[in-house]
Amino acid sequence: MPAASLRPRAHPSRWTLRTRLVIVVVALLTVVAAVIGTVSVFALDAYLTRQVEQQVRAASSRSAGADLADGPRSLPDGGRARGGSGDPGDGTAPDFLNVRGQAAGTAGVRVVDGTVTSQAMLAGDGRVVRLSDAAAAALAAVPADRRTHRVRLDGRGDYLALALTTADGDTVVTALPLADVHASVAQLAVVVTIVTAAGLLAAAIGGTVIVRAALRPLARTAAAAGRVAELPLDRGDVTLDPADLGIDREADPRTEVGAVDAALARMLDHVSRALAVRQASEARMRRFVSDASHELRTPLASIRGYAELTRRTSSDLPPDVAHAVRRVESEATRMTGLVEELLLLARLDEKPALRSEAVDAVRVVLDATSDAQAAGPDHEWEVDLPAGPVHVLGDDARLHQVLANLLANARVHTPAGTTVQVRVRSAGGTATVEVVDDGPGIPADLLPAVFDRFARGDSSRGRSAGGTGLGLAIVAGVVEAHGGRVEVTSEPGRTVFKVVLPETHGVAYRSETGKPGGGTGLAAVPAST
Repeated sequence: MPAASLRPRAHPSRWTLRTRLVIVVVALLTVVAAVIGTVSVFALDAYLTRQVEQQVRAASSRSAGADLADGPRSLPDGGRARGGSGDPGDGTAPDFLNVRGQAAGTAGVRVVDGTVTSQAMLAGDGRVVRLSDAAAAALAAVPADRRTHRVRLDGRGDYLALALTTADGDTVVTALPLADVHASVAQLAVVVTIVTAAGLLAAAIGGTVIVRAALRPLARTAAAAGRVAELPLDRGDVTLDPADLGIDREADPRTEVGAVDAALARMLDHVSRALAVRQASEARMRRFVSDASHELRTPLASIRGYAELTRRTSSDLPPDVAHAVRRVESEATRMTGLVEELLLLARLDEKPALRSEAVDAVRVVLDATSDAQAAGPDHEWEVDLPAGPVHVLGDDARLHQVLANLLANARVHTPAGTTVQVRVRSAGGTATVEVVDDGPGIPADLLPAVFDRFARGDSSRGRSAGGTGLGLAIVAGVVEAHGGRVEVTSEPGRTVFKVVLPETHGVAYRSETGKPGGGTGLAAVPAST
């Protein structure tokens, strides 16, 4: 079977409006043309048949009322027509054909007491030829009811026959051929078919051009709606100007396309105003968070400093007071980290210009994993790295923070003994870093919001330490600022965080840790090839 026949055909419901309109118009024209053509063909057939019928009646009247006293008619071969048996074989013409005015092709028989006594036909050259017995029998079977009947003569086609009874009681059957009628009708059918096909083709082409021109504004509106759908309306500063999107505000609203344009323009105006209000609110919130973070850093640093100073210089403090001072210092440290994270997110919301330099992702992974191993010795840490460096364009410190947050997330939210593996791959102009753990996994209802701020799933991840819920939000913000993306898939026993960044060809850095796994205390997994 050809491959083309295996392709699924598009369902009519998936056709474009332009296609459906053209098909409907052509289909209606086809039906109309078919009806007109059919009626024309049948009307011509009926008209020509009536003419032949009149000719048959006139010929039958001449044949049945022929006056033999007028004398016999000479045959072309020199014979004489007489009123006897009238057998053309003996050189005489049948008496019922011995009448002037009979048309060429006229056929007839005389039936006496149920027996055919004469059977002949006038040929196109005026000669009289004898009908075959089968043809004569077919004519003899025509009833004498003064109505015409269609008869098919053996080897001669269709005839229109009429049987009349003469004064002496004999039956004379006269018939005229319908070949000319059939030829004319067939010729008309061919002409109608050709003209209809040409007209439908012209209608299809013209209809396509006209419908395309008529629906061009609607296509422009659909394209504008598509561009709006692709805009990141959930974040950032978005401008929705109907004119810039190609929407015609001057379109006549009394037309369907104009009404759609007007409705879409009004909707975009409402959405633009709502987005402006939201953007202003977000800008105020970012400024507040940024200003509050800046203002909180100084008092928090003072609190930490005084707490540390008190703890170090006052060795004779009561145990409960010393514990309280340590707790103040610990909480001040934790709050300082939260403030720093909030300040970083506020800066990322403002789309800052990050440092742009070639960074070796392999070195970043080794450094971050070494730090994670020191912080979580009760976990199994592995790296799966390629043989050479993998360069990405970005900010070294921020990319290190991305890896550190992902590894900290795996360490905090999985029980002791969990294996965490970090993989680096390079393919198709992109660098991919994966952090995989075999912990309990992330609940399915939390996955869609795992990169949202303050999103936490502590109870289901078996965590034993506190967190701010901002680590993964910072990961998403930094990766997006680098023109990449971060994804997560999770099921019980396997959670994968994937960071995809555009690769660049830069100068390789000299790794201070040597080859993968060397001098770091990490378990190295052979790189895949």
